[in-house]
Amino acid sequence: MRTKEIMFRDPVVENVVDKFVSRSDVGFAKYGKTLRDDKSAVHTWLNHFQEELMDAVLYVQRLKEEVTTLKEELDLLQMEVKDAEKWTDANGFSYTIDEEA
Repeated sequence: MRTKEIMFRDPVVENVVDKFVSRSDVGFAKYGKTLRDDKSAVHTWLNHFQEELMDAVLYVQRLKEEVTTLKEELDLLQMEVKDAEKWTDANGFSYTIDEEA
């Protein structure tokens, strides 16, 4: 195993590199060899790659659904606030919003 000192100017890049190293450690602990030492057939590598891409598509879809749900909830809350403001105004109530709260 080699040791390398790296200077990072971008913490995002550093986080990604840390994740790569951690993932490599997990793989080595599980399979007992590095990717370089794995002599699997090309078709096996392509199959792994395809499965990873399929998983990625599922993750993207899940996140899109979550974003859509959050947007719908936000839209409902905004409508409720507008309705409350209309009701307050129509019934002669005044209100102030404390910006420091």
